[in-house]
Amino acid sequence: MPVKPPRPPSPPLTALRSFEAAARLNGFTRAADELCVTPGAIAQQVKQLEQWAGAPLFERQAQGVVLTEAGGMVLPAMTQAFDQIGEAVRQLRQATSPNRIQLAALPSVAQLWLSPRLPALRTAMPDLVLSVTAMETPPNLGREPFDLSLFFMEEGGAAIAQDVLFPVCSPDLAAKVDSIDDLNVLPCLHDATWAEDWGLWLSSFGADHITPRGPVHSLYALAVDDALNGAGILMGHGPLVARHLQSGALVAPFTYRLSRPAHLGIETRAGILPAPLKELVDLLSGKSRL
Repeated sequence: MPVKPPRPPSPPLTALRSFEAAARLNGFTRAADELCVTPGAIAQQVKQLEQWAGAPLFERQAQGVVLTEAGGMVLPAMTQAFDQIGEAVRQLRQATSPNRIQLAALPSVAQLWLSPRLPALRTAMPDLVLSVTAMETPPNLGREPFDLSLFFMEEGGAAIAQDVLFPVCSPDLAAKVDSIDDLNVLPCLHDATWAEDWGLWLSSFGADHITPRGPVHSLYALAVDDALNGAGILMGHGPLVARHLQSGALVAPFTYRLSRPAHLGIETRAGILPAPLKELVDLLSGKSRL
């Protein structure tokens, strides 16, 4: 009579992934952001893994968590294992759907920079199936199912354009601007994500006495639309308003421009890029003409 004894239970993959992310990113909150769950869910998964292991993997402190000796010992192997899984998934996608590309982008970049270029991309690459996901923070390309990302970054990536700040508005509103002091009385549009933009530009210009007031939008693209409609003066990010400046729909009432340390850039996975992905990167970066 065959004997089929129960096997020792293995820890759930979700618990292993939660521990690895928390250990690599030095905290439950950052791990939760990467894995799109709550910090409480990460804590619960880590606790489950610690119960399976029979030992703590983190020391809980008032300022956060710190890896125990045991946790530190297993982290390198755990990270390598999940990196290999990510690479295996990427190879599977390339083998089965070579022309399907997943792109992640900052919402404002997706709406104002990428979207106008999509028709030309489809013409240049008719077999391309490009899916775009707008998100506030860059994804981990080694783990998440994205092939490339478009974000403002201070280092890394292939630079597309330098980020430059300067006020923009409709031509009709620009006609009412005679000096920097007019910013104290004319409506100024604000973006919640880049709330410091006005202060940075004014301070660099030497106009700290100006207090710009006006609507605050949570989406930069909505603020740009408001500027196009003449509702106020917006602090423009060069790469995002260039198209409207070229068409004349927006103008710059002041000549001074503040160069920022960040640039709009493309990031891809490390290694040799598949032909369709390389072609797309070349088109987006300007190495090939759209």
